[in-house]
Amino acid sequence: SGAKLIVPLGCLASRQKHTLPDLPYDYGALEPHINAEIMQLHHSKHHATYVNNLNVAEEKYKEALAKGDVTAQVSLQPALKFNGGGHINHTIFWTNLSPNGGGEPKGELMEAIKRDFGSYANFKEKLTAVSVGVQGSGWGWLGYNKEQGRLQIAACANQDPLQGTTGLIPLLGIDVWEHAYYLQYKNVRPDYLKAIWNVINWENVSSRYSSCKK
Repeated sequence: SGAKLIVPLGCLASRQKHTLPDLPYDYGALEPHINAEIMQLHHSKHHATYVNNLNVAEEKYKEALAKGDVTAQVSLQPALKFNGGGHINHTIFWTNLSPNGGGEPKGELMEAIKRDFGSYANFKEKLTAVSVGVQGSGWGWLGYNKEQGRLQIAACANQDPLQGTTGLIPLLGIDVWEHAYYLQYKNVRPDYLKAIWNVINWENVSSRYSSCKK
């Protein structure tokens, strides 16, 4: 049994640091719906901060594990959840958007939306309403409930990651933190949510749906 412990301990010691993923498009590519200044700040400042703080928290957690300091491990949980969630959520978010996005989903995903929400229009209205209704900062999500085999809409506060807090597999996330829209839409969140549907990357969402059903 001792030999079996060597690999995971070795992995922990040589843990790769998290890095900021590149955007699959230019900062200005989503204009006029989301302007370049917002995208640049959102990606290179906000997401980068989550990545940096996650690496710091994980390093401290590794030290606490090595020392057997359970109190320190527990105290680090909020930082791991917040920054880890911020990194997970934004990594999904960037791929959920595309300058060639918009329109409606097709194929299997569209059939599932009609089955679980009645119509695409009804789904869009429900996800928009849930996202508008997030108090303070958070996210609106379309997720997949693997146990029930159906799509589900949910809201998460702050940077709480969808799967880690609800068990739903994330397909489409809408960031409703003010930093995602304030420079362009001020405090009018509904206008931002109306615009974002024009850049939703349904190919990416459909691919995520197909993968989680396997």
